[in-house]
Amino acid sequence: MSLSTKYEVVEGKAKLYFDGEKEAFYNPVQEFNRDLTITVLRQFVTDRENEEKNVTEGVPPEKKIKQENNDGITILDALSASGLRALRFAQEVPNVSKIVANDFSKNAVEIIKRNIELNNVENIVEPHYGDAIDCMMKNRSVSKRFSAIDLDPYGSASIFIDSAVQSVADGGILMVTCTDMAVLCGNTPETCYIKYNSVPLKHKSCHEMALRILLRCIDSHANKYGRYITPLLSCSIDFYIRVFVRVNSSQKEAKTSVRKLGNVLTCSGCHSFHFQQLIKHTKTEKGEKYQSPHFNTSHINENGKCDNCNGTFHVGGPLYLDPIHDMDFVKRLLKQLKELPIEKELGTHRRLEGFLSLISEELPDVPLYYDHDQLMNVLKCAAPKHTVLKSAILNAGYRVSQVHTSPTAIKTDCPQNMLWDIVRSIALKNNICVDKFPDEHPGKKIIAKKVEHEVNFNPHPLAVSASKKLDLLRFQCNKGKNWGPKQKAKGSVNSIRAGFIKEVCENSSLN
Repeated sequence: MSLSTKYEVVEGKAKLYFDGEKEAFYNPVQEFNRDLTITVLRQFVTDRENEEKNVTEGVPPEKKIKQENNDGITILDALSASGLRALRFAQEVPNVSKIVANDFSKNAVEIIKRNIELNNVENIVEPHYGDAIDCMMKNRSVSKRFSAIDLDPYGSASIFIDSAVQSVADGGILMVTCTDMAVLCGNTPETCYIKYNSVPLKHKSCHEMALRILLRCIDSHANKYGRYITPLLSCSIDFYIRVFVRVNSSQKEAKTSVRKLGNVLTCSGCHSFHFQQLIKHTKTEKGEKYQSPHFNTSHINENGKCDNCNGTFHVGGPLYLDPIHDMDFVKRLLKQLKELPIEKELGTHRRLEGFLSLISEELPDVPLYYDHDQLMNVLKCAAPKHTVLKSAILNAGYRVSQVHTSPTAIKTDCPQNMLWDIVRSIALKNNICVDKFPDEHPGKKIIAKKVEHEVNFNPHPLAVSASKKLDLLRFQCNKGKNWGPKQKAKGSVNSIRAGFIKEVCENSSLN
């Protein structure tokens, strides 16, 4: 948005004031991100209150008063820009006692102050000028920690994560956005390793891989301080990823985090993928035992290549391999949305309902996914309807779902040999033969193999998901007006340089 005069924007219950000469960062397409965050925070507040009630049941009345926290939650909007998130949190999230709207740009902080007055939330929102890392580190002691921290930078959030996991309260929620998708999806693996300590791969499931890289990064930082994460919701949206995780302290649980990690091998020919756990965990009479695992060679032939197509393998990771969504939490989010009166619905309500419904249908315990069209392309076969492939998988006794990251994604626990028998059967029905492939093409070896399993293509009742039947808005059409990450705000400070600028923070109420 190019602003040459004073300008006012309304989003949700918040009003924003801008001065064209001192423009703070505002991106209207991110309204969905903010609506989703408000929905999650509302549920977090409800869950937190229910947890506190359960903890205090049976406690004597004179002690219960001391144990209950009636002050509400505290939120840090670490990279606040215009202050829009903080303003909306103050007016749309219940039981909030304090919100710190921090930014390292003087221009942004001045706009935040005016916006606070414009919205009459001076009693809740507190403007703060300073480095986000410094702000969090000054609040890392137990008594000062925030109930919720929101990191929504321009680019990578990696440099803020270490201080964030220290300054969020036990049972608190950490909300993290990253927009450096080219890095996370494998264009520059060396840069991804520098930022996230993981190596990504170029694969159709790269967006889910990006989520798992980010979750592993957050968890590994938390583990250093005897803490661990529980993912509530992990989203790939438009041009960015966003995760919502709860952080708790337990040295014992932190040590088990390594069991959630593994490397991934992807075939350059057929695009099949396999996982290698980082550690082997066994239970003995003396207790638990951790040791290095044996390398799984079941998918490799005698030449060290893919047993399915003779392609070469690429290795990436480590990734977070445990579930990336708490499905009970997702169901509570959907229940919350459905119970909202029409007049209280958020601006992107229809998309929120479709998006979360699609996530609720994902297989929670199956990492990564195949691409329906790519599977067929390996055998140079025209892609049938999704329900054909899904019905065959379901009829074989396995599970299958779509994925919120892509309309052509297929997530399944079907073994590779069975999956390729299904794909091979589809190709043979379309009269695809060996002679159609060049000698080194991966499809030549696959199509030449015999179909070893019985394949049943009869329509299965579960092949069409509930969200599809209800015609929900599951996949947003991109490329519209204002779509994209936009440019950085004028006068903004590079977050990497922020801690090295010799300038005293002004108006700091947290010092």
